[in-house]
Amino acid sequence: MKVLFAAVFSLLLLSACTPETTTVPAFVEAEKYPGGQTTVAAEPFASFELPAANMPEQQKPDFHAGKALANQPWVKAPTVTTMRDGLGPLYNSRTCLMCHIKGGKGFVPDNSEIPMLSSLVRLSIPGQADQRQGVVPHPVYGDQIQGQSTSLAHQLRHALKSGEVAHDVPPEAYVFIDWQTTEFVYPDGHKVTLRQPQLRFEQLGYGPLGEDVLTSLRVAPPLHGVGLLELVKETDLQALADPQDQNNDGISGRINRVWDAEQQQTVTGRFGWKANKPSVKVQAAAAFNGDVGITTTLFPEQPCSLQQTACQQAPDGNDVQNVELADDLLELVANFSRNLAPVKRRKVNDAAVKQGRILFYQAGCQQCHQPSFVTTTSARNPHLGQQTIWPYTDLLLHDMGPGLADGRPDFLASGNEWRTAPLWGIGLQQQVNGSTALLHDGRATSIEQAIIWHGGEAGNSRQQFVSFDQAQRQALIEFVKSL
Repeated sequence: MKVLFAAVFSLLLLSACTPETTTVPAFVEAEKYPGGQTTVAAEPFASFELPAANMPEQQKPDFHAGKALANQPWVKAPTVTTMRDGLGPLYNSRTCLMCHIKGGKGFVPDNSEIPMLSSLVRLSIPGQADQRQGVVPHPVYGDQIQGQSTSLAHQLRHALKSGEVAHDVPPEAYVFIDWQTTEFVYPDGHKVTLRQPQLRFEQLGYGPLGEDVLTSLRVAPPLHGVGLLELVKETDLQALADPQDQNNDGISGRINRVWDAEQQQTVTGRFGWKANKPSVKVQAAAAFNGDVGITTTLFPEQPCSLQQTACQQAPDGNDVQNVELADDLLELVANFSRNLAPVKRRKVNDAAVKQGRILFYQAGCQQCHQPSFVTTTSARNPHLGQQTIWPYTDLLLHDMGPGLADGRPDFLASGNEWRTAPLWGIGLQQQVNGSTALLHDGRATSIEQAIIWHGGEAGNSRQQFVSFDQAQRQALIEFVKSL
């Protein structure tokens, strides 16, 4: 499920700054604890599904209940239980944590023979978007491709020859990635192979997409720390935003303004690759709806367009609230996500990490990857409030240049803009579940590749990184891995 975040967006939103003009702040002990008092130990460590270290004991039963719901596989309606039926009819995953495995980053297939499973394709068409949607959905396929369905023909696709069983509700498409590779050469002659995805849609279930469709590949972001990011003060984000670049530093971070389905008004967006979701709860409900096909009071309609009549007519798993996931259960899942803890820093006394920290600031990375905030108070989760946190994100939109652009606007975000990804825990990503996918579409498989892909507002900092010698570049990478 694409709860929150997001993301992570890319790796490093580097910016314009030079060693001659940068003051590197002194290291403070608080930097060892990215989530403040919520931070959990790095050893032993196996997942990002650990509760905040300072969570009161009386809240832990609800945390584990929410975790169980996030792991629960949903099934086709109707069944003997109303508590877990209603899957689909169109969907991408049976569970939330099938995409966010162990609370971590999703995967993209490394070859063109494997269809996507823990990532998805956003869709839209050009035009003036509704204030509630932020995009103009495709008239047939909606705002994302759902590659699975409850159809028996789909469920038996590996066991039977194509056409032996007819679809009742066909999946929208099977999506494959054809990777295009190029070679980047540093001034010192060192070479790095880069890749970028070209999407291939097979067995489109409801006709051609059309020539004007806008597509964007998205990988599920990690979930830890989202409850803390939800408590970053609005005034702090406004203070960091500089849409007209009035200080002439080449950085023009912007706040996305998005529709909040819970408050029924336009508010600041802070989650998702383009900061298009306002809160953990709304992000969770939207992912239940779009990715699992489960309705809530926030998103009560099945994820079927009007043209997908068989999908519209399929049985649902609605309860007495006329939805498939009741409000109290949605709140349990959202609160589970809010309480997933950041992990303690590693190797902070390592010489390369210390040098990399200096180079990180000298390259100007911190101008978008804002190191620290203090969270506001929380009535729901008091232990998450008033924490000094070190997420390395400003939660703002930045123009990353044509290399990373998807050309797909979302609310106020342009086709070139992405939200700065938090960097905390990035060095543990592969250890958590094996994923090496970085950036919004998983094209980068290393921190180095992610940096090289940066452009636009990040162009000057990228160039600074490129100008470092190999040992310096590696030191900066080691610092990022330690976060």
